[in-house]
Amino acid sequence: MNKLIFELPDGSTRSVNVVQVLNAGYAGRSQEDVAAHVAELAELGVPAPSTTPALYPVSPYLAQQTGRVSVQHGRTSGEAEWALVVAEDGELLLTAACDHTDRDLEVHGVAWSKNAGPDVLSTRAWRLDDVQSRLDALTLRAWVARQGEEREIQTGTAAELLPPGYWVELLRERGDLVPGTVLMSGTIPMAEGVDQFGDGWRVELGDPATGDTIHLAYDVVPMAEPIG
Repeated sequence: MNKLIFELPDGSTRSVNVVQVLNAGYAGRSQEDVAAHVAELAELGVPAPSTTPALYPVSPYLAQQTGRVSVQHGRTSGEAEWALVVAEDGELLLTAACDHTDRDLEVHGVAWSKNAGPDVLSTRAWRLDDVQSRLDALTLRAWVARQGEEREIQTGTAAELLPPGYWVELLRERGDLVPGTVLMSGTIPMAEGVDQFGDGWRVELGDPATGDTIHLAYDVVPMAEPIG
């Protein structure tokens, strides 16, 4: 079973034996903006979801705390997100995450593209209860690296996304709010003119009230050429 370990601000740790991973999609707070985004993606050949927001189950082993993501080709990229994690004792945790997605597969099916790469999570987390009162002020940023040079590709706040509480209630109604659940929030827009295809990604989830940040970073490494 895939096991994750998170360090909390007080130095204690929480272990999570991952049983399910759910990736939210088209999860912007403004569903009017989401509808416009769906139309833009349709012009690029990405099939529209049957409903928004969407929820895509992915294989539990794809939730990883890693500094290296192996890819089959050069058209994969990350997405800055927060992740809601249900610890073994049922406590709800919030952490930084990056959904590494196969963009070539995305035009054939979003669910397929989500299952072709890992959801990278930080090794640190906050208790959801500790930041609940200021969730919308939390910042979310991402940088893509190419040959050692980083460029900021995403910046925004959690107010742009549906809040964790929305997903908590939905999962509870479905009977899915169980220990070992990891829910990815969906992402914020990418900056225009920044190439998303690089050799590394870095994501930060920040709390302006305390100055604390949760971060992750990983290299994107091509696999060996296949034979046959």
